Formats: sequence, structure tokens, C-alpha cells
Amino acid sequence: MTTGLYVHIPFCRQKCNYCDFASYPGQEALIPAYLAALEEEASLYSGRAFQTLYIGGGTPSLLSAAQLQALCDLLARITGPFSALREVTCEANPESLTPQKLTVLKAAGVNRLSMGLQSWHNEELKTLGRIHSREDFLKAYHAARQAGFTNINIDLIAGLPGQTLESFLAGLAGVLSLRPQHISVYGLQIEEGTPFFERGVLCDQLLMRRMLEQTHRRLCAAGFEHYEISNFALPGCRAQHNTHYWQNGEYVGLGAAAASYLNGRRSQNTANIAEYIQKINRGECAVVFEETLEGKAKLGESLMLGLRQLDGFTPSKSMWRAFGKEIDKHIQNGLLAQKNNTIKLTFEGLFLANEVFYSFVAPFEDA
Repeated sequence: MTTGLYVHIPFCRQKCNYCDFASYPGQEALIPAYLAALEEEASLYSGRAFQTLYIGGGTPSLLSAAQLQALCDLLARITGPFSALREVTCEANPESLTPQKLTVLKAAGVNRLSMGLQSWHNEELKTLGRIHSREDFLKAYHAARQAGFTNINIDLIAGLPGQTLESFLAGLAGVLSLRPQHISVYGLQIEEGTPFFERGVLCDQLLMRRMLEQTHRRLCAAGFEHYEISNFALPGCRAQHNTHYWQNGEYVGLGAAAASYLNGRRSQNTANIAEYIQKINRGECAVVFEETLEGKAKLGESLMLGLRQLDGFTPSKSMWRAFGKEIDKHIQNGLLAQKNNTIKLTFEGLFLANEVFYSFVAPFEDA
């Protein structure tokens, strides 16, 4: 059975105004101890075969070149040579991605970079709380190409405070001019606990929708496949690790806040870096949450994940029995389309996907 490996690097230089991920500035002194704890946790899975690896954060590129080398070395001891994996992705931020670090990652066998640009415009980057400029990004992007990386994703956010349709489309055009293999475009979400939430920042949902509609049209016209709600890829360049998630595949998560899904059981490690290190050093399990979905809840989650993929999804007979009424409702209201036994989001459904997904999450309407 295919298994993905996710490794969380929770360190960052500065917390962004929209970020609700497990990432912490000013904790770099803990990196050596964290890497040692990662190696100890990783050893628990030394007998498992992995097909994909994703190093995320936080900001993995915040690590020094020597620390990145140590990270790749310890992971290779459980995955085998990275060259034997189908895909090895590392996230990177422009301000901390240097030619030396790129050389380390390329030599280790990392074959895909995911770069957090977020906006093409420096004023918008400041609004987001990002500490890089467009010029920093372009320098890092071209350095990655020179280092031999031929599969690069660029992240963008739509619906920023003060952003106009014109500024967003200009940024999208700028990104397209770089000819990346993959582009992820996310609508801004204001999450509780973030600086944006505390300031009462609101999103113009109609304007955001226009941005996302134009994203779909322009990227598809440029030869990209819109294969998941927020993700676009040139043919043959879909993100294999993330697609494995959407296909309800198994994965192991290593590090603080990392989640695993094995044998139908979902678990998550403590998000506190110091607590994670202490637990691992004491030989304890770092898991602080676990659940096993069963019955209708499990079927609903599988439906929800499957519908993220724009190619469509073929529900099992048990899914049709459990959710046939809800599926029919969304076909009637134009958010889902059916062809034979395959269902998928319509163009309208792309922008109201959460309305569809709520139908498959407990508490259910018939409860």
C-alpha cells in the first residue's frame, strides 16, 4: 500500500498576519534538539516503505545548509535514497533560500520545490506580514532554476486587504511569465487567533470569487490543468504527495503538530516544540490527539476528499446509500454534476465547495 511521509519544520523568521499553522518565530536555538528528536521518531518507521516525501512548515529553508543536510540524511535513513521516491518536495521562503541550500537539497534528491510567494506586489506582501520582496523571490526562483530544479510550485493568495482585481491579475501574469510547473492559488481565510482576525479584517467574498474565476480561466488557457480546488499543474506535474491525501491514502507525519493516518486511525503530535522534544527524548509518544472514523462519518470524509479532485470521483455503493439524498440535492442545485456513477463539482460548485462538503460532515441532516 502506498504511504506518504510528511515532516514538519515549525520554525519561521516571522509570523505572517494570516497564518494559523504551527509555526513559531524566535525558536531557532531549538533546531539541533528538534532534528535529533525527529531522527528518534523517524526510527519508529524504519521498516515502512514510503513513496513520497513532503517537508513542510513553518519554513524549512530557515534551516542552515548544514542543518538541511542533516535533515535529509536522517530522513534518507528511513526512506532510502530520495532518488527512489516518486516525489520529494521541500517548502521554501524566498528570503531564506540561498544557492548553498539549493545545492544541498538538489544533491540530496529533492526534486520539487514549493515556494511561498503569496503576492507579486511588495505593498501587499507587507500587508500580509511577509518579510521578503518580489525581488527576493525572483532572485531565489532563478537560483533554483540554475541549481537544476525543474519542478517548482508557486503559492499565491487571492482576496488580500486592499487588493484589486487588476493587481491580482497582474501578479498572476507575472507568475505565469516565469513558467513554473505548478501554481497554487488560495482564497484568503481569516482564521481565529491570527493578527488579521484580531484586527477585524474582512474579505470581499465577491471580489475574491472574481479573482478565482479569472485564475481558472487564465491558467487553463495557459495549458494548466485545474485538478484540485486550489491547485493547477502543467500536464504530468500534479503534486503526487498531496494527491495521495485527496485519494484517502495513508501517510506518516513526523515532528511537532504533524498528523498521521494509518489503518483508519488519525493521530496528531503535540504542536509545542519543547514538549515534542521532551516527549521524544523520554521515549514517550508525542501524540496528543487520535480518532478513528467509522461508518457514515468515514464515508463522508472519503466523499469530501474525493470531491476536491476536479476529475471527478466515483462513490462506492455504501456512499450512495448513505449520502444519495445529499448528492442528489447538490446535483439539483447545480453544485455537483453526475456522469454515469462519477460525480464532480461544477464550475459554480468550485466556489461553493464548503456548502457541498458540509453535507458530508457530522452532524448529519438525518441524525
